[in-house]
Amino acid sequence: MAELLPLKAWRYADELGGQLEKLTAPLFDVVTSKQRDLLYQNPLNSIHLSVPQGENGHLAAQKLLAQWKSQGILVQDDVPSIYVYFQYFRLPGEKEERCRKGFIAQIMASAWEEKVILRHENTIVSAVNDRVDLLRATEIQVSPTHGLYEDFAQELEPWMDKAMEQPLYELEDYQGVREVLARITDSTIIAQFLKTLSDKKVILADGHHRLEAAIEYRKEQEAIQVSSPWKASDYHLMYLTNVIGNHLEILPTHRLYYGEVPDKEAFFKAIEEWFEIRPLGDSAELSNYSFQRKHSFGLVWGDSAFVIKFRQERFDQVAPSSPEVVRQLDLVILHDVVFDKLLGLSPVEQRTTPALAFERNFSRCVQEVQSGNAKFAIITREIALSQVIEVCNSGQVMPQKSTYFYPKALGGMLFATVNQEEFDYDYAQYFS
Repeated sequence: MAELLPLKAWRYADELGGQLEKLTAPLFDVVTSKQRDLLYQNPLNSIHLSVPQGENGHLAAQKLLAQWKSQGILVQDDVPSIYVYFQYFRLPGEKEERCRKGFIAQIMASAWEEKVILRHENTIVSAVNDRVDLLRATEIQVSPTHGLYEDFAQELEPWMDKAMEQPLYELEDYQGVREVLARITDSTIIAQFLKTLSDKKVILADGHHRLEAAIEYRKEQEAIQVSSPWKASDYHLMYLTNVIGNHLEILPTHRLYYGEVPDKEAFFKAIEEWFEIRPLGDSAELSNYSFQRKHSFGLVWGDSAFVIKFRQERFDQVAPSSPEVVRQLDLVILHDVVFDKLLGLSPVEQRTTPALAFERNFSRCVQEVQSGNAKFAIITREIALSQVIEVCNSGQVMPQKSTYFYPKALGGMLFATVNQEEFDYDYAQYFS
């Protein structure tokens, strides 16, 4: 089951701690180009390590990280810790503040087939390769992936609440989320965290590309012998939250299509063979539309908007070789019918083609279509957490970008090393 260790994190020096709002950054796969341009203007922002600029960005990040360490911009904590991480947020239209509680630790980067960490999404090959290159060059992890575990007794929550009485950092991030980080150094308490997770599987909520890169890096390092029982390249930085009693929100991720399609009449005729089409008029109407019926979507074409509802009598023709738990998913029907059957993009091509893009922001979808950049947009509805868990337990995967757990973890609050010399410590005390 899950093998955890505390970590000796690298963090911004104490004198920079009050500037973290200017030094942290969104995760590499959600930061927009405009956000990147703004963040790059600060020479100390963590974006320079997570999304480095230039053709050989990973080498630039390697050089910059060495400078930051030598100049004391980043300093490593002297002893391993569990870093308690709370995120306070509101959803649109809500007045009550929610709190997602969790902690950051190191987890063994177990291969998918070991079924210790369960994935639910396909990945995009180019994004994984980019993360591997960066990990090789820098030997640092800039942001945690997000994993879920089930602890019905909620054994760790009292320790987390206690740690939050003395936070290290408190800041507001780019999402308007209040981020609070605290630190546990007591070895007996840390041992309880490791023990509680030791009999559990972890469901990967967010960070499939970064974890897959960590798995690949671990394989590359297998032949290298170290004197310690604990090998740095085996571990991966993860933010872990309890499914029980927590605020876990999943927002939809929409689809934008930039490729070639038949003219509108031919395309809509093909769509109508699989979906009922209901015109809505103005695309703004979709922003407040409640997709109550499963297997229904919004379609933005030019200045017009439509609701399309899958014809259930054709269900037997959708992904017939896939198990029922997967075939029932909205996005499986969407990808199999619209992108594969109608547009001729195989599942492999869907993961690699630049013609298919993923966008959470509804207004940006409309803007891309109305400007003529994108041919059309498909507006999706959110997936239920229970469906994610069912798919994970089945051993199957969903189409890429099926989930958007909100809020996202923040990059740059702390960094985890895979450099053996920096990683080495007598971790035995946490298992005695």
